[in-house]
Amino acid sequence: MNTVEIYTKGHCPYCHRAKDLLEQKGVTYTEFKVDVQPELRPEMITRANGGSTVPQIFIGEQHVGGCDDLFALESQNKLDTLLSA
Repeated sequence: MNTVEIYTKGHCPYCHRAKDLLEQKGVTYTEFKVDVQPELRPEMITRANGGSTVPQIFIGEQHVGGCDDLFALESQNKLDTLLSA
């Protein structure tokens, strides 16, 4: 299974939705809380090719995007394939 990394903020409803979907699928992920560790924000923006909003989600080496992008993959039945690659 691919590793999953997600950059979040504590009070972000989109972050909670994305994490809930991953948890429903039984996915273990590494969370980077940019509101608790603001020094991680530049790293997130660089990895996300300029994306500065949260969440920013990475599966394996692929930048998925944000919450809407994660749910789009799920609705297209592509998320499970990406997670298991």
